[in-house]
Amino acid sequence: MKLGDIMKELLDLHSMTQKQLAEALDLSPSALGNYIQGTREPDYSTLIRIADHFHVTTDFLLDHTVNTTASDKKATHREEQLLLIFRSLTSDQQEFYLEQGQIFLRQNRKKGSSFLPRAQSSNRVIS
Repeated sequence: MKLGDIMKELLDLHSMTQKQLAEALDLSPSALGNYIQGTREPDYSTLIRIADHFHVTTDFLLDHTVNTTASDKKATHREEQLLLIFRSLTSDQQEFYLEQGQIFLRQNRKKGSSFLPRAQSSNRVIS
């Protein structure tokens, strides 16, 4: 996924306009528009400011993951998106979000297609 696409998702998730983000970061709207359209790339300090504003890592913005062993696996972009969404919810919404995830896990176990090893799927949170 490209930086501009990720920024569009973040703007949408935070219900922000490009103009609002440009003002918050003290950037010209045209510079920010160029980053989102992919015609220019931000310098390191701007990239860090964007990451800080949205409370994500620069790796998340750049859709960068390091190839690691299975035991040292880093979160994928999609996993980080889930965490970002979760953190933006109210406490009640977070509880509902977790309950829905637990329903999916139970359905997967019933179908025999669980993505979690059996030992982990019996976690006390999952009923």
